[in-house]
Amino acid sequence: MPKNGLAERITISLCPKCAEEKRWIEMKIPALVFEEKGKMWIIKKCKKHGEVRDLYWGDAQSYKKIKKYHDPGISIENPFIKIDKINCPLNCGLCKEHKSHTCLGNIAITNRCDLSCWYCFYYAKENDPIYEPTLEEIKLMARNMANEKPVGTNAIQITGGEPTLRDDLIEIIGAVKREGIEHIQLNTNGITISKNPQLLKNICKAGSHVMYLSFDGISPETNPKNFWEVPDVIKNCRQTEMGIVLVPTVIGGINDHELGDIVRFAFGHIDVVRGVNFQPVSLVGRMPDKLRKQQRITIPGAIKRIEEQTDGQIGKEDFYTIPCTKAVTDFIEVMKNSRKYRMSTHFACGMATYVFKDGKKLVPITRFFNVDDFFSDLETMTENIKNARSRKIEKTIAVSRLLLSINKYVDESKKPKDLKFGKLLLSAFTSGNYKGLAPLHHKSLFIGLMHFQDPYNWDIDRTHKCVIHYGSPDGRIIPFCTFNVIPELYRDTLQRKHSMAMKEWEKKTGKKMSETQHQRNLTEKQKKEIIKYYAPYKLSKKRIMEPDWEK
Repeated sequence: MPKNGLAERITISLCPKCAEEKRWIEMKIPALVFEEKGKMWIIKKCKKHGEVRDLYWGDAQSYKKIKKYHDPGISIENPFIKIDKINCPLNCGLCKEHKSHTCLGNIAITNRCDLSCWYCFYYAKENDPIYEPTLEEIKLMARNMANEKPVGTNAIQITGGEPTLRDDLIEIIGAVKREGIEHIQLNTNGITISKNPQLLKNICKAGSHVMYLSFDGISPETNPKNFWEVPDVIKNCRQTEMGIVLVPTVIGGINDHELGDIVRFAFGHIDVVRGVNFQPVSLVGRMPDKLRKQQRITIPGAIKRIEEQTDGQIGKEDFYTIPCTKAVTDFIEVMKNSRKYRMSTHFACGMATYVFKDGKKLVPITRFFNVDDFFSDLETMTENIKNARSRKIEKTIAVSRLLLSINKYVDESKKPKDLKFGKLLLSAFTSGNYKGLAPLHHKSLFIGLMHFQDPYNWDIDRTHKCVIHYGSPDGRIIPFCTFNVIPELYRDTLQRKHSMAMKEWEKKTGKKMSETQHQRNLTEKQKKEIIKYYAPYKLSKKRIMEPDWEK
């Protein structure tokens, strides 16, 4: 550890080079998470490849604050992996050591894509085998995640590759819906949707009403992926019940100067845009230290840029770590007398806030609602019910107290006018399920940040608490940050086993893989109109920003 560092905890991490060389036993190495000069770092040393140091969390003060929201989580009562001695992360599936149920289940239905983005970790390159699980395999994956005990998932993300390339997408969505999955979202780049509004209508009719739309910026330089197509995607969504969550991959030195613009763009389309989920880039693969330091950005770094680029309207004090919801879950469980969805992810995995619009102002929920004191009240009410002689009577009292508590912590002078916040929040509590959040989502913009791991910053403590999992045709349920971080152990091996050669796929389908790639044929006039479409939201100027890594 550096001389001036302050040790926080010891964990297990990975040697990036050992992982790349498939040295599975040797790749697991001890690591130290420590504080130095106001930031949290992770350092480890491999006997063969030497020391690796990386930025873990860009604000030590923030890290200490969010630690208090730690949720111990829950154990899986029916793990797929049943061996006695678990050697994490070599036995993922889920196993008895995992401490969270599946909150969002990913089902990758293809590895084909109509784009080839350089930072993407999941698409078929030339001559790669084609992975497209059958309808029965997809149903099995959804069923396995829904049947987890004590809490099964009720939310599935259909992803890829690019899922809209599957001709049977509508049938897939319907099949997943029939497995009892209430919330089905589609992770897409929107290219096909921009050209085919009827497909979008059919997707909604089949049962998917949320689109996770890749969206990396509001200029062609920051968002070469779908800058030109997004206006048509939004136009088509307005003709349906589809809600959009914009999903920017945030890369230091590439698009981190446009985070405020992205938020403004989202608010400019709040009739269809429900949220923005920023994802700091996962640096998978070998890369020079200089480039890694330049592109590395952590959640606090992204929040700092949002604060700067919204003139402080949305700041770091407005964001809470995802497991802060523990107080809410505990209360609902004791009221309903049953286990409920528990967002028991590691506190360093993600943060979020809700932001409302009041005229031209952006007003985060924390500016008019005392979140900390409200959580404290919930904890007290939960304990009162647990310790009461008559839980039935205490629950009745708790409902009244809940309404009073909500109103007590709302500052009416700072709340957006016409916002009936107490009613919205009470509805979310009394429903006890995902549907209860719908009115809140329709009145506000959810702004979240989720930082998936890579071999440089991988932490076994985070992996044990992962809540975003991939289904597998062989029945396993695999945490995101092993599935994609150790691809040769999980993702790529699984794909090869359940894939067919590209030529075989072409013969079977009568299609050519080369025809998959998206070709743009825009006139100069069309380009000017699209650039004009984004202009009102582009307030940030391209500038050299201090890398998150800098001390």
